[in-house]
Amino acid sequence: MNIGQAATATGISAKMIRYYEDAGLVGPMARTAAGYRVYGPRDIHTLGFIKRSRDMGFSVERIGELLALWRDRSRHSADVKRMALEHVAVLQRRIAELQDMVQTVQALADCCAGDERPDCPILRGIEGGGGL
Repeated sequence: MNIGQAATATGISAKMIRYYEDAGLVGPMARTAAGYRVYGPRDIHTLGFIKRSRDMGFSVERIGELLALWRDRSRHSADVKRMALEHVAVLQRRIAELQDMVQTVQALADCCAGDERPDCPILRGIEGGGGL
């Protein structure tokens, strides 16, 4: 299949598929005489793995490591588990950071009268650093 069909089959844009190839996560792809990329079932399966990994928030670098482990039939599941638990810790830190942002923005919004006056504690808080 061509890149457009691969994009449709995987839910990954053609631009991202090219990026993943450039990043070394897939390919290099076989090409037609005209230079078009050709994707087979194995490529689509790999792209699906990459998409699911991205959906879980793994970085491109970590996906490369996961792909190496996925392809290595002599891998140790302990290595995969270690990576997964490290990623859980990263996600938990991100959640905490997002919760802090919510509290900061909510506190600024609570200080705002939300009326027709130009005075805005939200903009003042952002301008002055107000925790953001």
